Formats: sequence, C-alpha cells, structure tokens
Amino acid sequence: MKTWQNEIPFNKDNPITEILFSESSVFFDIETTGFSAKHTHVYLIGCAARKGNVVCTTQFFAENPSEEKLILNAFSALLTHYNTLITFNGIGFDIPYLQERFQHYKLLDPFCNFQYLDIFKSLSKYKNILKLENLKQKTIEHFLGLQREDMYSGGELINVYDSYVNSPSEDALNLLRLHNYEDVTGMIDLLPILSYVQLFEGNFEVTGFEKCSYEEYEGSHALELHLNLNTTFPLPKRFSFGFQDIYLTGFQNQVKLKVKIYQGELKYFYSNYKDYYYLPEEDMAVHKSVAFYVDKNYRTRAKAATCYSKKTGCFLPQYAEIFEPYFKLEYHDKVLYFEMTEDFTDSPEAQKKYSLHLLKYLLNAKL
Repeated sequence: MKTWQNEIPFNKDNPITEILFSESSVFFDIETTGFSAKHTHVYLIGCAARKGNVVCTTQFFAENPSEEKLILNAFSALLTHYNTLITFNGIGFDIPYLQERFQHYKLLDPFCNFQYLDIFKSLSKYKNILKLENLKQKTIEHFLGLQREDMYSGGELINVYDSYVNSPSEDALNLLRLHNYEDVTGMIDLLPILSYVQLFEGNFEVTGFEKCSYEEYEGSHALELHLNLNTTFPLPKRFSFGFQDIYLTGFQNQVKLKVKIYQGELKYFYSNYKDYYYLPEEDMAVHKSVAFYVDKNYRTRAKAATCYSKKTGCFLPQYAEIFEPYFKLEYHDKVLYFEMTEDFTDSPEAQKKYSLHLLKYLLNAKL
C-alpha cells in the first residue's frame, strides 16, 4: 500500500467555503475497478481535511487487489477524527460501495453518526436553473471556470490501473494519483456553487423594488415588478433564467427578480357558492340574503364557476395560496393573483415571502 500526503493553501475567497469546510469535516473520493461492489474493488481513496489555513490531502493506494483491505482500514482510521463527510455523489455511489466492501472483509462500517454534504445531491434540482449540460464534476468545474491537469475519467483509468498491477510504472501511477487528487481538491473549489442553493433557500434580503414599464412583442405597453435581492453568499458566476412571466438574473451579491404585473379586471370566487345567486345582467354573484330582493327573472342559483365578484387594479401572480384574498381570470385557472396594495409595497417581509415563492416556482418549473 502506498500513502501520499500533501499540503496546499486554503482558498477563502467565498465565505460559503469557509463555513462548509470546517476543521471537523473531510472530503473524500474513491477510484474503483467498476460500479458493482460485489464484483470489483476500490484501489484508491483520496481525502482532504483542513487545518487552519492549510488543506491536508491524504491518498491511500492499493498497488494490487490484495491491498484493498489495507486502504479500507487506513481510511476508516482517518474518519475517526471528523464528524462531517463531504462528497460528490458519495451518498449515491461512494458510501454504498465502500459499505459493501467493508462488509466483504467483515470490517465495521465507519459511516455511522456522520453528517453528510453531498454536492451532487444538493445541486440535483439546479441543472436547468444554471443551464448545465449535466451534473458531472467536470461540467460544474467548467461552469465555474476551474481548470485541471487531469484529462481522464474514472472509467478510462480502470485499464490504466489494470496495466499498473501487471507492470508497475511511474507514468501510470502519476495518472491514477493525479485524477483522484484533482477530484478531491476540486470538490473544495466547487463549494461556491452552493451559493445558488442558498439563494433559493431564502438566504437573501429584499433591498428594494420598482415598477418598470416595457413594450411587449405586439407593441402594447406592460408593467413589471423588479425585486432587488441582496444574497448572503456571493454567486460566483453570472446566471439568468426565465419561465412564463418570471425572469431572474444574478451575480455576486446582487439578484434581480422580475415578474409581470397584471393590469385589469379579475374575479374573486366565493367558496360557499350554494349561498349565492348569480345575476347575469350584472355579471356578478350576490348573497342570497340580498338576492331575495331581486326579481326571480334576473337571478339564477350560482355555480362554483359563476359565484364571483370583480375587481379592477394591479395584480401579481402567485402559484399557490400565498397571499389572500386571491383572484383569477376564470374559475378553473391555476394561476392566482393578489392585489398589489400598500400592505405589500410597504412590507419587506411580504416582499421576501413573495420572492421566495417565485424562486421555488422557478426551481420546480417544467420546461
């Protein structure tokens, strides 16, 4: 078994990195000879831990399959010094794979009682938002503008390892070591991408808003509400995303959230329609206590779709029952609207609540 150790400076350019990568956490990544833990084995485990302003890396390498148990024991001993594991798809692959290998050798499972941060899993909903082709580590590195020397994938290096086992060489060893080393240290540099996750989880403040007019495609004039957000953690790369009447842009600590304002008439639907009558001439519903005084020829029992009153004004869309009362264009419409009153424009709390609602809607948008 070979063990390699190295030290590099800790980069604290983004505050989220310092918060998430504490001295009680450890990154790790594994290299295996295949996906099935029953029929393949792990040959390299790389780790990175922090001591003050220094990142200490440790890699355990099995020079042949018979040394797999040695690197598992060495890795297990290292984990005893930490309480948080940080991985890239570790929950989906690395940890289950290693658990099966530990069981194969009848070794104690070392993964009990840990907290977990899986970068891949944390980003699982953000592929469309960030316009990523996929969620592979190298794709995210490219998005962040990170460079690496290693040009191989883990799968491509299986044959390199097999060749090394049969005929050890420094060239093969360096390729195997470099790939794992850059996977591990590269995860540290990926942490700033979680600033986008923090934004969508509500780590921002609304610093202002404005009504802006714009010209639509057909030439008519419309209004937008622009909400200015200040993020807790800076966004490392500029991004933009739009869906329906909502558009989002952001970079560093500044984010702008735009949403179209509906101007005109909307309907408020009463829930207890059996207590109302519909007046076709007036196109509105009135309570039966009032309808009693209306000629029977000018009234009809209300249905759910005709039990409404109407209001004209400026309204904002919402996609769940966030603010009340809410209005609709028609009864079966799924988009709800609330009136843009002073209760909203004078309340930073209401503006943040609405901003978070829109962000959640964008995150779950079906493109």
